[in-house]
Amino acid sequence: MVLKYTLDNGMVILLEPIEGVASVSAGLWVKTGSRNEQKDQMGYAHFIEHMLFKGTSNYSARDIARMVDRVGGQHNAATNREYTCYYINVISDYLELSVDLLADMYYHSLFDADEISKEKNVILEEIRMYEDTPDELIHDVFMECMLSDHPLGHPILGTLDSIDGIDKIRLLDFFRENYSRGNCIFAVAGNFDVEKTKRLIERAFSSPLSEGGAVVRGGEDPPRRIFRR
Repeated sequence: MVLKYTLDNGMVILLEPIEGVASVSAGLWVKTGSRNEQKDQMGYAHFIEHMLFKGTSNYSARDIARMVDRVGGQHNAATNREYTCYYINVISDYLELSVDLLADMYYHSLFDADEISKEKNVILEEIRMYEDTPDELIHDVFMECMLSDHPLGHPILGTLDSIDGIDKIRLLDFFRENYSRGNCIFAVAGNFDVEKTKRLIERAFSSPLSEGGAVVRGGEDPPRRIFRR
């Protein structure tokens, strides 16, 4: 059974206890993906996904990786057209670590200008590799053809030009607009005590979320195209 409730600051919480397992997964889900980007913001959602692992005011990027690794955990993130997800999988004894780290990344990521510059080169190379992989590239070409100028047709990684034009101010503007109240879900599934976990989450995420309005959905859903033989 999944327990759902909402914190006073608007964050939705989903808890699913699972018997017979020794691990637990905690994830921060943000209802923001490439469909929320304007034409001059292509790739911003994916770029922010990278930056949240690049250090906070409390921990460096290396600290975050080491803290998860030394308890045998795994951490990762993903961005698609509809959402962005950050998650940490650990043995259930270390759930508190997962919750605290994800909260710290959400509230205190630095968006350091030097790290942004380094990450630009990483993502630009990722785009070039993607464009050199026909089975990956054809999917983006198909989406662009089907959806025309609608944001759902934009490449998730962005373009060489859009990524090259990123700076700290523009990234933070996008972050504050899209990682705001009511746009985030925190989910926990696995072996954990429900009441203890509720207290952990409420302590870690008790602060108001980033100021901003509702997520900009990038226009109405595009009309469907029907092909007939």
